[in-house]
Amino acid sequence: QVQLVESGGGLVQAGDSLRLSCAASGRTFSSYAMGWFRQAPGKQHEILAAVDWSGTKTYYANSVAGRFTISRDNGKNTVYLQMNSLAGEDTGVYFCAADLEVGPPSNIVYDYDYWGQGTQVTVSG
Repeated sequence: QVQLVESGGGLVQAGDSLRLSCAASGRTFSSYAMGWFRQAPGKQHEILAAVDWSGTKTYYANSVAGRFTISRDNGKNTVYLQMNSLAGEDTGVYFCAADLEVGPPSNIVYDYDYWGQGTQVTVSG
């Protein structure tokens, strides 16, 4: 079992930056990959970024590559999503998720086994 809790969302202006955090508990954090997803109003979950257990292999969706950075601190059982140059289309609920399968970070939603409750990010302007 893995429990995930996101934090750091809020209301920001277009062009601003925001850092999301996801604290994990339960199973050994350094044994599984993590991903960040976004669900915009009326849309399905969209993969944004993923990182393997070590933090050395990453994946980014085209929509966020160059603006968002995923990282993890295994000593703190936390994964982060640094978001820069935010725009209106980045508005949505942001979720972190854990993929217990060993291997490179997955960009497939259904590969993820445990999910947080989500944190709202709203970009105005």
